[in-house]
Amino acid sequence: MVVNAITKVAEELRLNWEGDEREFSSKSCNTSNKVLCDCSFNNHTLCRVTKVDFSGERLRGEIPPAIGNLTFLTWLDLRSNRIHGKIPDSLRNLMKLQYLDLSSNDLDGPIPDFFGRMMSLNVLILSENWLKGSIPENLGNSSIETLDLAENQLSEEIPESLGNISSLEHLRLSDNQLTGTLPKSLGNLQNLYGMVMANNKLQGKLPQSFENLTSLRQFNVRGNEFIGPVPAYIGNWNQLQLLVLQGNRFEGPLPSTISSLDKVTEMRIADLYGRKGELFLFPNISRMTQLETLVLRNCSINDLIPPYLGEFLALSHLDLSYNKLTGEVPDFANLTNLYLRANKLIGPIPTLSTNKTEANLDFSENNFTYSSIADYRSNRNTNSFACCSSSADLDSAWQNNNVSCGEDQLENDRLYINCGGDKVITAQGTFESDVNPEGASTFYISDDKKWGYSSMGIYDPEQIFSMSYAKSIESHEDCGFESIQNKEVLLYKSARVSPISLKYFGFCMKNGLYKVKLDFAEITFKEEADHKSRGNRLFDVLIQGTKVLADLNIKDVAGGLNKNVSRTFQAEIKGNNLEIHLYWAGKGSKRGPYELYGPLVSAISVEPVLKPVKPPKKLSPLTIAWISGSIVLFLVLVFICLWKIGYLRGKESKIEAQKELISLPGGGLFTYKQLKVATQNFNNENKIGEGGFGAVFKGVLPNGTTIAVKQLSAKSKQGSREFVNEVGVISALQHPNLVKLLGCCIDENQLLLVYEYMENNSLAHALFGPEELRVQLNWTIRSKICRGIAKGLAFLHEESKLKIIHRDIKTTNILLDKDFTAKISDFGFAKLHEGHQTHVITKIAGTTGYMAPEYAMRGHLTSKADVYSFGVVLLEIVSGQNSASYRPNDESVYLLDLAYVLQEKEDLLSLVDPILGSEYAAKEAKMILELAMLCTNPSPTLRPRMSEVVKILKGKSRLNYTPSLAPYSADGFARAKAIASRSFSNYSRSMSREEPSNPASYEFSIKEEEVHISADYTSEITDETGRSPLNNV
Repeated sequence: MVVNAITKVAEELRLNWEGDEREFSSKSCNTSNKVLCDCSFNNHTLCRVTKVDFSGERLRGEIPPAIGNLTFLTWLDLRSNRIHGKIPDSLRNLMKLQYLDLSSNDLDGPIPDFFGRMMSLNVLILSENWLKGSIPENLGNSSIETLDLAENQLSEEIPESLGNISSLEHLRLSDNQLTGTLPKSLGNLQNLYGMVMANNKLQGKLPQSFENLTSLRQFNVRGNEFIGPVPAYIGNWNQLQLLVLQGNRFEGPLPSTISSLDKVTEMRIADLYGRKGELFLFPNISRMTQLETLVLRNCSINDLIPPYLGEFLALSHLDLSYNKLTGEVPDFANLTNLYLRANKLIGPIPTLSTNKTEANLDFSENNFTYSSIADYRSNRNTNSFACCSSSADLDSAWQNNNVSCGEDQLENDRLYINCGGDKVITAQGTFESDVNPEGASTFYISDDKKWGYSSMGIYDPEQIFSMSYAKSIESHEDCGFESIQNKEVLLYKSARVSPISLKYFGFCMKNGLYKVKLDFAEITFKEEADHKSRGNRLFDVLIQGTKVLADLNIKDVAGGLNKNVSRTFQAEIKGNNLEIHLYWAGKGSKRGPYELYGPLVSAISVEPVLKPVKPPKKLSPLTIAWISGSIVLFLVLVFICLWKIGYLRGKESKIEAQKELISLPGGGLFTYKQLKVATQNFNNENKIGEGGFGAVFKGVLPNGTTIAVKQLSAKSKQGSREFVNEVGVISALQHPNLVKLLGCCIDENQLLLVYEYMENNSLAHALFGPEELRVQLNWTIRSKICRGIAKGLAFLHEESKLKIIHRDIKTTNILLDKDFTAKISDFGFAKLHEGHQTHVITKIAGTTGYMAPEYAMRGHLTSKADVYSFGVVLLEIVSGQNSASYRPNDESVYLLDLAYVLQEKEDLLSLVDPILGSEYAAKEAKMILELAMLCTNPSPTLRPRMSEVVKILKGKSRLNYTPSLAPYSADGFARAKAIASRSFSNYSRSMSREEPSNPASYEFSIKEEEVHISADYTSEITDETGRSPLNNV
């Protein structure tokens, strides 16, 4: 019977036996390594098969049910074949089985639950198949020591019952589609040596129960959605040798307990951010002297590289790229892979004791000394693009990103690149050749110096010189491309790949808006039926520092292998350079062949966005007369209104005066009942904000229009004044960057203003609110908001018929619509202004932290006061820090003070919001920060006009910025603090008591009169003692 069973198995699996034997016989027992028998039965006359090892025999077909007749089998190894079908139910009969390996086949279907009843089973390896469904619950009843279910298509949650397998030593569930959180019960597995959960869809925090896993030697959760801080209990894993956390959303910093780990040989951590965007110190890993591989990529580290790393003799792979590391780099003994891209490192490039020509090095985007790169120029795998602070010749200027583009060179407004392939001429344009095979840390620039690429990383260190990073398909028969013309198919037969980071640059391009089209096709995987195609390539795409695609999976989006897919984006070029960055954040598969992970791109095309030219419309005499008449009528109505409520004569009855407001052209008059219904009786659940003089509610009109209703108190003189200002000013002024007033309501003691609804609330809410909102404010959106505010203020100051000073520009008064278009709101403190006059105001209005010093301390008011406030808002937008949260008695530093200090250190870019990581345009950020410093100049005459600011932000004018000594630095710092403290104290004492205390806008009085004087008149405001406040400082 045994002979028949094993013969049946061999035949159905098409096994070729050694020699000419076509059948298995008892003589075959123990004569080869394939089949072992125990012949001690029945006085040594009967043999029982105990081991079958048919691994790597190229077997095809399904596992025969007859294998279930080998009931004395303890070892079954069928790995690395082409066996397909389901796992047969007859395996349940093998109750003596201790070792089962069916890996690297094409098995499908579910995992049978009878494995949980095979009490002798110690090793179960089913990896690299097509198994589907969930992990059986009853596996928790087994005595398995090694459970390997990796690289299948398993889904659903990991069962809690696995935590009952007290004998478990190795658990490998990576490269599946498992969801949910890690079961807390896994913390019971105190004998566990290895836990590998990489490339799933797991989420949540790492369970606290894992602190008990003190036997762990390997812990790999790469490529999931884990969140929260890296747990401190990792320091308890004192046997740990491998730690991989990259490709998740963990928060930094790394816990200090990590310093106790002294057996780690490989640690890979990437993309750590602070909850509030803060930066971190370099973790103390001085005891990890056995480290061979260290990756701390994009971990928000702002510190020096510790010198002790240079003493780690086993260290061969070091990746510290995309941080904010400063200072010099220590020398290293045995490094062969060193990645320092995108830091702030200075001094000479480090010395390596290893053979430089065999090393893979990336020093790009730093501030090293240029002369130190000379020793590495002969190394083909050294990327020195933008590495150094000075250059000597044209070629090195390009290498160091010191590209000087004269006006005659700015002719490039189109770019076509066939990535990884030869020159292709299509109807769209001529795609340039990009066949350079090098990509293991390489910078390449085209012959015409119009474009280049910068690649970082290496796939296989043993093939550093032979592996090509330009991939292609040889024949049309290999392609499955659809919906493309014959010539264009050539674009998808090639691609450039990179293990970590691939940047394409367009140099010396005209500024303006462009359409960027990226073409992709997954051509590096095997055919769909091949188990090597089971992997998934995931990477991010950033254009001009803004993430436009996250976790792109070409195979999924295109619908399979060798199928083309395109994505088109709009990008704005300001500094004459375009950057397209494809970045591997640790997601997806990471398995052989090597080129199956990391970014891939097939073709790039860049074309300008052409705006249709509209002929100017000539206004008819009738239209001109109508506009002029409307303006005159409006001014008459405003005059009558102000006279009626007592601004220009004695006070009338408040209710009667307020009723006159309906004559102002506010766009529409609402009844109180209408607004009460729209806001659900002003339900607190509909409250979306709290202003200086009342609450703001969300409402919906019967026609479906969503509105915002501002409720003011008619009993308050300040509320009435704000109401008049809002209706009068906003009604007269219409601009895309000013909030639109839809109407108002006057009902006895109710004063209500109705505005268009802003879907993204206020700029303050987006900048300082929940983290998920802050993440939406990428660099492109922040830049757009800066320009929008500037345009709105320029209109108020210079372009409108009525010149207006807002007096309360701050982040809470900047609203954002669904497209993040900035709209200035809250005109309750706005004042009419004639350009040739300076106002001395003795009734100061505004918000501390935003008011210009000449206005806050002396009452001098010009449009430059708004410019100052705008400068503070610029700092907040770029830094993500709240200027209004400062109080003089706090230990915190006022944002503007910090900016002055960093300006003196020539390090303004340190202010950039850490939540942006490296995903921002550094040149533009520096320009905006310098512009902010110019706008907040203590002297109003040195501040720019808002029309000049708009030109600078739009790239139509250069910023002539010369840093001056900061008035709040050095010996003047204490003096400035005293002024701030005194001013804040005075504001607090003088705050109006008619309204509840609110950190938003408020008004305080020095005297009761208001005086208008000419620009050459000087005055000094004194305090209640008759002395100048400045005399006491």
